[in-house]
Amino acid sequence: MSRRMQPEIEIRFSRLHKFFQRRHLLNDLSLSLKSGAVTLLCGENGSGKTTLLRILCGMEKPAQCWVAFNAKNSAGAANNGKANAPRPWRQCRPQLQRQVMYLHQQPYLFDGSVVRNLALALPRNLPAAQRAEQIQRALAWAQLDDLAHARAKTLSSGQMQRVSLARARLRQARIWLLDEPTANMDRAAQTRTVALLKQLKQARTALLIASHHHEIFAELADTCLTLKQGRLIRTP
Repeated sequence: MSRRMQPEIEIRFSRLHKFFQRRHLLNDLSLSLKSGAVTLLCGENGSGKTTLLRILCGMEKPAQCWVAFNAKNSAGAANNGKANAPRPWRQCRPQLQRQVMYLHQQPYLFDGSVVRNLALALPRNLPAAQRAEQIQRALAWAQLDDLAHARAKTLSSGQMQRVSLARARLRQARIWLLDEPTANMDRAAQTRTVALLKQLKQARTALLIASHHHEIFAELADTCLTLKQGRLIRTP
């Protein structure tokens, strides 16, 4: 199924709790991620932002969390039946891991070239011609054409992040969780990264961006949340 044909998606999380060394790190949180919406998540170091992102993508187990999936077809009609009812996080974990992509502030890149890193995001049985075409499109989208054969681990922070974004795009992730995506970047690299995120929003990708630098994403975000003392506070 092509990206354009995919239905709209919404994932709702509720009654989310997480404890850390007797501390109630995340206390009864509710959060919704849906196609085309950008949520900005702020909070001090140690407030639990990264832990929250890891729970949302199925990487880290919460003390409690309920998850509801809601997909809409091209006509805007929601799926019917019990599939939309909230279910325990442990039952939804496989689906979260398939549909939600977590991008760390320090992208993990494999040894070898940028092209090799991108190729690893594609199915192994994809014909060579289609593989080459998709990689070329990803390089052009992320403005990495001139770095295609450079060693990925020698790139700057901004270039590494663009490789990470291009790789996630090749995997056709429906929902992206970005942890400090502009960390250690100069102003030009920040601008490039935000421009790519804007394109993803226009393509109806759901984005949750955790950042200390909320001003960078202010114009992009539809909703701004602050994580403070275990609670999510909606901010203007």
